[in-house]
Amino acid sequence: MGKISLGVNMEFIRHDDKPFEWGVQTAASLGYEYVEPMVHWGRELLSEAGYFHSVSMLDDPYRVKRACEKAGIKLSGLSGHSVLVRPDIGTDYLKQAVRFAAECGAPVVNTDEGPKAAWTTPAEDFVLMKYTLYEAAAVAEPRNILIGLEPHQQYTRHPDGLDRIHALVKSPAIGINFDTGNSYLCGHDPYVWLERVRDRLVHLHAKDISADQSSSERGKVTGTPVGCACGQGVIDWARVIEICRGCPRDIVLSVECGTVPQAAASIKHLKNLL
Repeated sequence: MGKISLGVNMEFIRHDDKPFEWGVQTAASLGYEYVEPMVHWGRELLSEAGYFHSVSMLDDPYRVKRACEKAGIKLSGLSGHSVLVRPDIGTDYLKQAVRFAAECGAPVVNTDEGPKAAWTTPAEDFVLMKYTLYEAAAVAEPRNILIGLEPHQQYTRHPDGLDRIHALVKSPAIGINFDTGNSYLCGHDPYVWLERVRDRLVHLHAKDISADQSSSERGKVTGTPVGCACGQGVIDWARVIEICRGCPRDIVLSVECGTVPQAAASIKHLKNLL
């Protein structure tokens, strides 16, 4: 039985116009044990100016490591969504994210298939994704980095689609980063789906969905960037925790919400359940 810990995705400061280091310190002050930074390729104006939390993979990975050590917090993984279905984008992006994760000390890199090109067929898309994942797994395996596939787009909106992508490349480096909110909004039972991937789970996005968002979007979208505070939406967190306790590895519930107050409410609710 795996240990369950609490972390927060750095999207919780997305509207505060603050840099990465501020977000790490804020997460630690709220009581989180882990953070999940977002990384990007190249240079991005708002991040460079200190108005956004995403970290460039052209930066020294020790920037992330030092910020976490200073705050007394650990890394659950990196948000490195890299468009698997577009090898011209996803292959080098994901490989660089894996190398960055290995240097900064993040055990998992989370990604999804990304929006498909308008002109490719599904059969072609799965060949393209196999190429990207094969190349990425070859970099991840010797570094002991895990790649977490997340339900988020057109193919992973269904459990069969997520399973099919996971099976494209036979590698111990490839697992599942389950997202409770995305799976729910796709129209599925998130608990049944979580049970289905439990033995392959390497990370979990703890995303709750408000009643209003549920009524307006469920069955119409493939996912959402962030949710509401855990405990203020439709997700049964006690049930999620019960399922995760049966995982073969330790799992971090990485809260995905959009504000600091939501992150504070989320950890209070989840700690009470743990």
